[in-house]
Amino acid sequence: MKKYSAKKLALAGLLCAVAVMGSAFSFPVFASKCAPVQHMVNILCAVFLGPWYGVGVAFVASLLRNLFGLGSLLAFPGSMCGAALCGIAYHKTKKLPLTLIAEVLGTGILGGLLSYPIAIAFMGKGAGDIAFYAYVAPFLVSTVGGSVLAGALVYALERSGAMKSMRAAMEQ
Repeated sequence: MKKYSAKKLALAGLLCAVAVMGSAFSFPVFASKCAPVQHMVNILCAVFLGPWYGVGVAFVASLLRNLFGLGSLLAFPGSMCGAALCGIAYHKTKKLPLTLIAEVLGTGILGGLLSYPIAIAFMGKGAGDIAFYAYVAPFLVSTVGGSVLAGALVYALERSGAMKSMRAAMEQ
């Protein structure tokens, strides 16, 4: 059985809490609640934890957001697709710009398109009456905002040298 690091699990829990609390800064667009902080968390998970922790954090954060009434069911496909794609992109390339683009494509395009069947199945006729591509625009708005926030934060951490020490602390 693969050994899990207590530090990685603790950071995953902290980032999950940031995503849930950050959803208080959301805005409605159609049937979705756009939460840019979730996309920032997806990218931070990709950089510090890897793709599978990122998907796990996105799932738990989406579940908690729904349980607390802070999100919609559309949080699941958007955040999880973005977390998986940006996590894989960073894992394979270690390049932040590609990771940011992967988050935007994963959440904005793939997550937006996958939201349509969920809206039809679980959110009623009104959500299903919207065209299948109509969920892409609000997801893109949200993910671009979160990606810009994450890019600025990671860049600042790299410039200050804090990124190197943070990674070293995670390895111990």
